[in-house]
Amino acid sequence: MYLGRVTGCVWATAKDPGLNGRKLLIVQPVTPDLRDTGQRVVCADCTGAGAGEIVYWLRGKEASFPFLPTEVPVDAAVVGIVDSIHLQPAEPAKSAEPAKPLEQAKPSCGASSIFVGRRSSRGKGDSRFARQHRRRRTCA
Repeated sequence: MYLGRVTGCVWATAKDPGLNGRKLLIVQPVTPDLRDTGQRVVCADCTGAGAGEIVYWLRGKEASFPFLPTEVPVDAAVVGIVDSIHLQPAEPAKSAEPAKPLEQAKPSCGASSIFVGRRSSRGKGDSRFARQHRRRRTCA
């Protein structure tokens, strides 16, 4: 669903029979802080919204669902009138600190790395691959 402001209505004398008796509104999409964004859209109305009101609207196949059981050939519809919007102030962006490289543990024998096996998901100890790999990597 999207937020929008109703800016007008459309009058059509020649239209699909499924649109007879349906009000068509011109809706300007807006951001949550009510700034205009994008191009205006013609939406079928199922709520009785008027000019200047903030509304919820949607597009796609779901736009015809509010009019069921009749099949209305629309791809955008107003489905709600917004009473109020409560926004929390945006937090200032924190400066990202550079990630510190991980320090690798070095074995006392001078080998380049140690493989530490972990318990298997069944809780029966290390897998056979982990035991073999650890034997090859550990110091003698």
